[in-house]
Amino acid sequence: MRLSAVLAALAVVGGAVAAAPPSTAAPELGCAWQFMSNATTLNVAFPDANATYWVLPYTLLAGDRITLAGEYPYARYMSLNTYGTDFDTVDTLRDNEITPDSGSGNPFADPTATSLPPDRRRWHATVTTGPADHGRNEIAALPTGAGAQRLPAGFLIIRVYVPDDAASPAGGVPLPQVSLTRAGRTVEVTTCSTPFDPAAVTGGPIGGAAASAFDSVLASAAAGAFPGNTPEATFVNPASTSGLFPNGDNKYVGAALTHQPGRIVVVRGRAPTFPDTRAGTPVTEPGTQVRYWSMCQNDLVSPYPVVACAADFQTAVDDSGYYTYVIAAPEDVPASAAADPAVTVLPWGSTDVAKKVLFLRHMLPSPQFYPHSVQASQDSGVAPATSMGEYYPRAVYCDTDTYETGGYSSCFD
Repeated sequence: MRLSAVLAALAVVGGAVAAAPPSTAAPELGCAWQFMSNATTLNVAFPDANATYWVLPYTLLAGDRITLAGEYPYARYMSLNTYGTDFDTVDTLRDNEITPDSGSGNPFADPTATSLPPDRRRWHATVTTGPADHGRNEIAALPTGAGAQRLPAGFLIIRVYVPDDAASPAGGVPLPQVSLTRAGRTVEVTTCSTPFDPAAVTGGPIGGAAASAFDSVLASAAAGAFPGNTPEATFVNPASTSGLFPNGDNKYVGAALTHQPGRIVVVRGRAPTFPDTRAGTPVTEPGTQVRYWSMCQNDLVSPYPVVACAADFQTAVDDSGYYTYVIAAPEDVPASAAADPAVTVLPWGSTDVAKKVLFLRHMLPSPQFYPHSVQASQDSGVAPATSMGEYYPRAVYCDTDTYETGGYSSCFD
């Protein structure tokens, strides 16, 4: 599905939070969290396969506000994010910054709150058109000076990474309840019974030209993601993630790849430590180096879907704490790699899409680990191959036969 069809659908429901109360709106067009995005549904803009994203288009006038009432999920990470129609970040409010309601606890900030039941994990937050104070659980909306746009003035996205129960993408709690306050009147916006299906929309009020413009925003952002003259199979800092719905708590290094029959990619590096929440470790566990990390293979063609990811808890490491990835089409996977418990195999994806990009994500590094993180490389402008040390992912093209003969080390000779 082309991104233009997705965004035509966004225009149909866009601004629903600023519309009449749901009882007077068309069915399912006045509901909250209209879109769900993950690796199988609305797979666009390089999502992480271990995360789910719920999208609420909105249009707010000066003085309007959206109030959210939610429960902290049983998960590795959650955040609220606002974006403009250029798909760039306006503001981010993450889990451990959200003060809990009276009588509740925040498990992302307080280890004693980890085992609290949902009715004692409650929080409220506000999307505001004025200055936002994170200390008051406020997150900034798109400035109201852009309200004259015909398209939705912005998007509110909630992200949940690695729910404790893999069968519950929202982390075992309902999506936040939404209400809109305008001109002194507050109305509740009912959560959609099912996510809207963009594939069912073939047109919309924005028209073909605007839909194509939306397509161009994402295409331009993806095309400009890497510096010019970057060698393939070499991880570098993106030139920009603007326009790709970036998460302010993640930073990325990426390597461009091209498929050739019989050729694989081998990646080797040291794995940061992390809180394995699926195994019961709280996110507040002292001594862990990052909140989350992952390696993801993606198609480098619109709408820029993820092919597959191996998150930290899904990645094999050897006795020295190093990972080895093999990225290959099924017919090219070395038998010795598939049988090696210290190797993680990632699928190449469709070979009809020759161009790929492999991303390593680092989320929220600890102060001690920061000098080795992707964040430090990007903040300092120092090449990640220099700044990240042994945590830099070294990648190389390799023939399947070479790997079979000599293992991963022969590929780096």
